[in-house]
Amino acid sequence: MPWLVTLRGDSSLLCTDAPATPRGTTALTSATPVSVSATSTPEASETTFSDLGLPAAIVAALAKNGITVPSPIQKMAITDALAGRNVLGRAQTGSGKTLAFGLPMLARLASTGTKPAAKRPRALVLVPTRELAFQVVDSLQSYATVLGLSVRPAVGGTPFGRQADQLRRGVDVLVATPGRLGDHLRQGTCVLEAVEITALDETDQMADMGFLPEVRAVLADTPADGQRMLFSATLDREVQSLVRQFLADHVQHSTGDSKAAVESMDHYLLNVGRGQKDIVLSEIAAREGGRTIMFARTKLGCDGITDRLRAVGIHAESLHGGKAQNQRTRVLDRFKSGRTPVLVATDVAARGIHVDGIDLVVHVDPPADHKDYMHRAGRTARAGAAGTVVAIALPNQRRIISRLTGQAGVKVTSVDVSPGSVELGSITGAKAPSGEPVREAPRRERPSGPSRFGASGSPRTGGYRGGDSGGYRGRDENRTGGYRGGESSGGYKGRDENRTGGYRGGESTGGYKGRDENRTGATASRTGGFRSRAAGTARD
Repeated sequence: MPWLVTLRGDSSLLCTDAPATPRGTTALTSATPVSVSATSTPEASETTFSDLGLPAAIVAALAKNGITVPSPIQKMAITDALAGRNVLGRAQTGSGKTLAFGLPMLARLASTGTKPAAKRPRALVLVPTRELAFQVVDSLQSYATVLGLSVRPAVGGTPFGRQADQLRRGVDVLVATPGRLGDHLRQGTCVLEAVEITALDETDQMADMGFLPEVRAVLADTPADGQRMLFSATLDREVQSLVRQFLADHVQHSTGDSKAAVESMDHYLLNVGRGQKDIVLSEIAAREGGRTIMFARTKLGCDGITDRLRAVGIHAESLHGGKAQNQRTRVLDRFKSGRTPVLVATDVAARGIHVDGIDLVVHVDPPADHKDYMHRAGRTARAGAAGTVVAIALPNQRRIISRLTGQAGVKVTSVDVSPGSVELGSITGAKAPSGEPVREAPRRERPSGPSRFGASGSPRTGGYRGGDSGGYRGRDENRTGGYRGGESSGGYKGRDENRTGGYRGGESTGGYKGRDENRTGATASRTGGFRSRAAGTARD
């Protein structure tokens, strides 16, 4: 296949006799960055991972996982990454970017035989979200294991102490989010002076989320002579500024125009009338087979959509930054396994969701910009699979969505739909939901026994709002130890002057600082007194 090698400036060179992989780019010794772009062709697909120079152990592990043919970005980037060059890669979500930088990173670390020192990881992968960090760890773990290397995450929402302990024991590859890595650097539990290779994944999202100051600080702490790789779906102005500062003498690989739509992905604009949106969503979510992911702009929006879907019989769950990490992990695991067929997520969670088998993406709310549209859509049609992307548009939203899809370079088919319409069913597989609300799993009954707030037994004493003795504002007027009881004994400022053990009571016995010097203490006379003293005995 032909390769177009474009040097900075106006000159270009068309290499028609170049081999199927961009090995020729490594022969260029100029400090000028090199740009290589290509489109996959049938003959290029014959390239194997062995041809790219990966170790036999990694190739065997890939084959065991059913991966035998590298994707276009992997064919282009792996050879240069193995050679230790700085790499700038642009490819759509789901194109295999993680293995494009991860496999050569592991191969280079294993080739030296060096063991990681305490608190000093040998390689760093920086990602914008927790979910993406766990995905990267999962993707690389099996290949790291066969090489005797360790891959560990460092993200928020998980125990800091456990991560610090792992770093003390030594970590080969640390996969971190900017915020949590900054915490470790400030606490001294992680030092970046021994980092040999640094990779940034989804760099454009880190820029969109305002992480660039943290990213710059992290890169400044890594050795200047180390290898750096930056991968992203888009290369906008903020990303380019990062490239100019930290990726000297780099080679750039791109799988195509950042605005190009994936050929196996169909885009639709579903125009609905006012008052019909929820019904249309429920019918789409009730479709049979496959996984569906819906996107909303806010956390409250996610939860509201999820509640309404569950109320009509849809097994849906929400995923957003307001959930604890263990909750997010369980929700994503159930979605991956198919137990939850519908996931409702925010844009922040979008790029961390790398799940195979998602064949329908639904824009419930319009995205903020065309980049968010692309990243939402990128959850489907991954690794060459087919997928459908639909945007639900109210009359006042149609112009906005049309403008965003135009900026994204996506060809959209506009269709008017309504609940139960043939068009809706043919595009999404929609069907009427069962209408039977999805019930939460029943909680286990608490075993009978001593009360957490009072004594054991049926006529409890000391219970919280108990109806018997010792209750907190209990309803039994004859209670003992009650709070402001009517005829309580041992009560706090009880109304009956004959109480015993009262707090500062008028004639208390056993009370704390009671005015009657004849108080008799805790053991026999008082019932409910606070720190009373026994008569004629020493203090407790």
